[in-house]
Amino acid sequence: MAQVYVDLISNLPQDILQRINSFLPLKEAVRTSLLSTQWRSLWSPTTVTHFAAGGGTTAAVNAVEDSLEAVNVFLGSYESPEMRKLCFRFPEGDVTIVATKGVDKELHLNFSHSQKEDKRYYHMKMELGNITPINITNVSTLRTLHLRSVSSVSEDVASSLLTNCQLLQSLKIEKCEGLKRIRIQKNESLRNLMILDCVDIENVFVSATGLRSFVYKGLLTQIHLKNASNLVDAVLDLEGAFGNGDFDCEEVLSLLSSLKEVETLATSGWLLEWLCSAGVIFGRLEFQFYKLKQLRWVDSLMDNAKRDSLACFLNSCPILEKLFITIDPSRSSVTCPYFHQHWHEPHLWMDFPTVKSNVLQLKYLKLVKFVGFTIDGEDRLLSSLVDLLLGKTIVLKSITVTSHQNISWGVVKVPDKQPTQRWWNFRKGTVITLPRNFSFALLEDR
Repeated sequence: MAQVYVDLISNLPQDILQRINSFLPLKEAVRTSLLSTQWRSLWSPTTVTHFAAGGGTTAAVNAVEDSLEAVNVFLGSYESPEMRKLCFRFPEGDVTIVATKGVDKELHLNFSHSQKEDKRYYHMKMELGNITPINITNVSTLRTLHLRSVSSVSEDVASSLLTNCQLLQSLKIEKCEGLKRIRIQKNESLRNLMILDCVDIENVFVSATGLRSFVYKGLLTQIHLKNASNLVDAVLDLEGAFGNGDFDCEEVLSLLSSLKEVETLATSGWLLEWLCSAGVIFGRLEFQFYKLKQLRWVDSLMDNAKRDSLACFLNSCPILEKLFITIDPSRSSVTCPYFHQHWHEPHLWMDFPTVKSNVLQLKYLKLVKFVGFTIDGEDRLLSSLVDLLLGKTIVLKSITVTSHQNISWGVVKVPDKQPTQRWWNFRKGTVITLPRNFSFALLEDR
C-alpha cells in the first residue's frame, strides 16, 4: 500500500505559522507563500482604502500625511511579517502601495497607479532635520527600506518617508520611472545604498559618513559620493552612458576617486576602455586603490582594447588579491567613441607584449576566475590574459576558467620543457607557452 504523505507543518494553526515566519528574514519569509495554500494565505494582503477630499495644494499635503500615518500604523507591530495593500486618492490620481514588513524593522513598498500617466520628472530627497510634523514614531525607527516604482504622483510620499527615517541603515530604490535626481545628505546612519534600473536618473548626490556599501545599476550618470571614507564595497553595473552628451572623463575620475578606499569593486569593462581611450593613464593618477582586495570585471565581450585597458587598470590596484573576469553576452554592447586626445594609456599604440611588460608586479594576487569565455571566440585573448597574470604574480594559488556551457578548467603547473603553442582542447589539457623552464596546462575539472 502506497504511503500517504501528510504535510504536518502546513496544517498547523495560522498563528503558529506566523510565529515560524517571524524567525525568518523577510525575503525567505515571503518565499514560504510557495509552499502551500495555507502558507500562501499568510501573504494575502489586507486592503485599506484612504481618501483625501478636495483638490489643490492642501489636498496634496493631506494625502501625503495620510499616507505616512497609514504606513506608520502598519508598522505598529513587528511580531510577524505581514503584507497590506494601501489605497490612496491623490489630486493627480489614485495610488496603490503594496506594503510588506519584516520583523527586523524592514519595509518594502511597491507603488502602482490607477492610470497610465504622462512621464513627469521628479526628485527624491533625504535630509536630516527636515522632519514632517506628525507623529510617525514607527517610521522613524525603520532600519531597512525598499522603494519600487515610485512616480511623480507619489514622489512627495517617498521623499517625506525618507526624510523621516532617521535611523535608516539600508535603502534600495528600484525602477522609479521619471526619477531624475536623488539627494541624500547630512546622514550618519545609512550603511547600504542600492539604486537599480532608474532609467531617467541624471544626478545622484550622497553624503553619508557611515556608508559601507554602494550599488548602482543603470546608465552612467553624474554620481557624487561625499564623505565616503568608510565605503568598503562598490558596484558600478553600467549599461551605457546617459544621453548623447560628451563623455566627461573628469566626472568619472572624480567618482573613482571617491571609491579609492573600497576593498571590493565591481565595474563594467567598457568604462575602463573609454577612460583609456580618452587619455587616462591609470599609473599616473593622483589616487590609487590602495585597499582594493577584490576586483570584478564584467562586459558583453572581450577584445584587445578591453583586455589591454584591464591590464593597465591593474597598475592602480597594488594589493589586489582576487580577480574575477566575466563575459555576459546578455548585456548590451557599448561602442567606444572616438577621442581626440594626444596622450593616452600606452596600450593604445603598443603590441600586447609591450603592454604586458608595463604592468607592475601583482604581489598579492592569489585567485583568478574567468567566467563565460567561449572556446572558439576568446581563447586567444584568454591565453594572453593568463600568460600576463602568470608572469606578474608571485603568490598565485588558483586560476579557473568556466565556459558558457558551465564546463570548468583549472590552470596547473606541468613539467614540460617544450610546451606547444596550442593550449586549449577538450580531451586532456594542453600547454600554455611561457618563457620558463616549466609550463602550465588548462585541465578540465571532472
